[in-house]
Amino acid sequence: MERKDRILISSVRIFIKSQKAVTVCLVILSLFFLMAVLAPWISPHDPIQVNLAFKLRPPSWEYPLGTDHLGRCNLSRLLYGARVSLGFASLIFISSLGIGLLVGTFAGYRGGWIDLLLMRFCEGVMAFPSLVLVLGIVGLLGPGLWQVVLALMMVQWVYYARMFRSMVVSMKEQNFITAAVISGSSSWKIIRRHMIPNVLPPIVVVGTLEMGWAIMDISALSFLGLGIQPPTPEWGAMIHEGKAFIRSQPELMLYPGLMILFVVMTFNILGESLSERFGIKRRN
Repeated sequence: MERKDRILISSVRIFIKSQKAVTVCLVILSLFFLMAVLAPWISPHDPIQVNLAFKLRPPSWEYPLGTDHLGRCNLSRLLYGARVSLGFASLIFISSLGIGLLVGTFAGYRGGWIDLLLMRFCEGVMAFPSLVLVLGIVGLLGPGLWQVVLALMMVQWVYYARMFRSMVVSMKEQNFITAAVISGSSSWKIIRRHMIPNVLPPIVVVGTLEMGWAIMDISALSFLGLGIQPPTPEWGAMIHEGKAFIRSQPELMLYPGLMILFVVMTFNILGESLSERFGIKRRN
């Protein structure tokens, strides 16, 4: 490796570990979420309105990023696509985290055959590649965005459950938990007041990395035609529609591809920065 390459890699690592990286990533992600929320007000055109007289128009004042093969505004579709990608990725993360929190905490605290049964089930799910398992579930449920969301939730929660369970098992032996048990606190009170507040922050850190994977999974399945269905705008579906014009109008694939790349990269940098700071390892 050349000296310049080593310097560049070292600089990137130093940036990731710095407070500035966290701040920059949070600002960028806030702008993306704000863009998604305000899409109905800031989009110049209706994202699903077809106007064949304006198809494949170059960028102009009326259409800042041009139009697609059906005359729809590319900028408007990108803005509305952010609502789907970011919104449903957040839904998958929150839902999976909630299910994993309940199952993992309950299994770790109770132990015994309940813990054994639940963890063996989680290990069975984790034995399969996640995307292959999601494809199988979507194949059974049929194509559609909600089917994809349900399939991703069914696969993702087991990873959170495993992490929560391991944290709770190690925490049960701590003195403050023993003191709470001796004082007569109920199991639910101990879990709610002592365990969940201590195990939730590390999982949220790991969740920032998982948000990027959720966005990529949604986009990949939409690209394959299994996710969002036309005419609803979504970044992966936009890449699928633009592949027929890759030689004449490559920007139809470039715009949504850059959006996916930028958002996922920002989530990953944020997750890696927080992981470095708190000493938390991400799952493989």
